[in-house]
Amino acid sequence: MDRHVEAFLEMLAAERGAARNTLLAYQADLDDFAAFADTRGRPPAGCDAALLQAYMAGLQRAGLAARTASRRLSALRQFHRFLLREGVRDDDPTTLLDAPRLPRTLPKYLSEQEVDALLDAARRMDGGRGAVARAALEILYATGLRVSELLALPRRALAGDAAVLLIRGKGGKERIVPLSDPAKEAAAELVAREDEGGRHLFPGRDPRRTLTRQAFFLLLKQVALAAGLDPARVSPHVLRHSFASHLLAHGADLRSLQLLLGHADIATTQIYTHVLAERLQRLVEAHHPLARRSE
Repeated sequence: MDRHVEAFLEMLAAERGAARNTLLAYQADLDDFAAFADTRGRPPAGCDAALLQAYMAGLQRAGLAARTASRRLSALRQFHRFLLREGVRDDDPTTLLDAPRLPRTLPKYLSEQEVDALLDAARRMDGGRGAVARAALEILYATGLRVSELLALPRRALAGDAAVLLIRGKGGKERIVPLSDPAKEAAAELVAREDEGGRHLFPGRDPRRTLTRQAFFLLLKQVALAAGLDPARVSPHVLRHSFASHLLAHGADLRSLQLLLGHADIATTQIYTHVLAERLQRLVEAHHPLARRSE
């Protein structure tokens, strides 16, 4: 691995608390660029704007999805800002690059009735797996946590009658999210079943480690089947989108939602404005004089 790329990844881990999967994604993107630069006889830290533009144009010719190309450009920009900050370079050639145009996609989410069906199916499951499913789904839907945040919850986080959770999210940033009564009850049931010595709310086969994402995804698919839902439509991120969409539909504002979701930029939260648009349309149809006159 190039020494500057390695130093950049070490910075992400040490200063920003980047998760292992995030580091692997950055490494894969920068390794791809380094391989391209090597064919031109240049190290990744020594490329000019023309070579960077050639790399991005090559991604487009290869048919790479715009979203993937945009992620690689983001990795390159952060890498070159790091080089500039560390004095390795005295310029940032990525400022001359145009971002790929991304198609606007609406977040996928479940209806309130579908979430109710999912929760009911989890409540019907027996044994320890049922307890895990109930606690996980109740907490996910009540808080909008990312799956990594959910699985990292310590057992003590829900000790006693905790009304809120302190969550350490992306980049080590902390936020407080309220906890619903059903979520607290499901978590208490799960804790009562676990070994008193366990540290994790959702332990894996090895109680010293957390439940893996793969194991949780499999459990979630089983609950979806039991609820009569297409498993392909159900994921932790879909539940996060459902949490956000349903809150907005019931009157929450974007700023509050941004804080609950842990978004650094409210622009990220604005993907949910489709819900606000639908609500405003219903409001106009119900209360505008011209709308009533057409009935």
